[in-house]
Amino acid sequence: MTEKEKMAAGTAFCTGDAQLLADKARARERAEAYNRSPENDEEREKMLSGLFAECGAGIRIKPPFHCDYGYRIFLGKNFFANFDCVILDAGKVTIGDNCMLGPGTHIYAITHPEDPSERAKGAGIPKDVTIGNNVWIGGHATILPGVTLGDNVIVGAGSVVTKSFPANCVIAGNPARIIRKIDK
Repeated sequence: MTEKEKMAAGTAFCTGDAQLLADKARARERAEAYNRSPENDEEREKMLSGLFAECGAGIRIKPPFHCDYGYRIFLGKNFFANFDCVILDAGKVTIGDNCMLGPGTHIYAITHPEDPSERAKGAGIPKDVTIGNNVWIGGHATILPGVTLGDNVIVGAGSVVTKSFPANCVIAGNPARIIRKIDK
């Protein structure tokens, strides 16, 4: 298996692999071009569709935006990310329809081994992140590897989400916890 195939399979892989480094460079070039582009939603949407694996209509991201590969990011329709969004997408990052990310939101779909000798070799472990429909993530929140958020979740600003949460709840804190359920 190549390192890229290992990453796609969800197993430990070498982050310093030549092919993966080339893929990262390509994604960063595209993201930087996007970040420098004039304010034109239609043109920017075209640029993003060439960066991400999948994106629905109505994608809006305020620059700057940063990601590792782009091709592991799947966005639903009417997605909005405010300034300074970072998505580390070694693991697959799937975000549903009608989601909003506040400024400075970070989503990490990669972790590293606990064994320091393996970390020193540059090993990464992809952990998918899945965010449901109609989710609102407040500014400067961080979503950690392996997290799933159900539909309609609201994440309070500055929260660190270390575990998965069901649909229809407001979560906040470090680590995030359920503050209350959302009644329909």
